[in-house]
This record gives sequence, C-alpha cells and structure tokens, in this order.
Amino acid sequence: MALDQELKASIVAKYGRKDGDTGSAEVQIALLSEQIKTLTEHLKVFKKDHSSRLGLLKMVGKRKKLLTYLKKSDYSRFTSVVESLGIRAK
Repeated sequence: MALDQELKASIVAKYGRKDGDTGSAEVQIALLSEQIKTLTEHLKVFKKDHSSRLGLLKMVGKRKKLLTYLKKSDYSRFTSVVESLGIRAK
C-alpha cells in the first residue's frame, strides 16, 4: 500500500524543515502515520490479510522508535508533531 505522489509531497512540504526534506524524523513519522491509517482501513475490510497485518505492526514499531528518538532529542518538535497528527504518545 504505497502512498500516491501528491499526498507524499504534501506531507513532506508540511512537516519538512526545508524543501525536499524526506529524512527528518518528523517527515518519516508523518508518512508512517498516513500509511498506518491507510493499512488500518484496508484491514477492516480484509480481516484475514495476515501479511499486511504483520507489515502494519512493523510500521507501528518503527514509528514508535522514531517518536522515542524525537522525544529524547527535541521535545518541542515531538509535541508539535504528536499534536498535529493526533497520535497518542507517552
């Protein structure tokens, strides 16, 4: 379940620190959040798609690690990303 280019470009433009920034933690968290949202809707329809469920769990784990890193490195950016995405993070 890949994101279309327009959606990905808009996310990069919104959360990137500079033009074309795809490597910062904020952009990666936002892209993973959108993929998680899409895959969750897919799994509501196709309940027996276990390979996609495994991919979803891996994405959630990766996003959690990135959020932990961002929280340790720059707490103000962490809070702004969590608020704008509506993520429940500890």
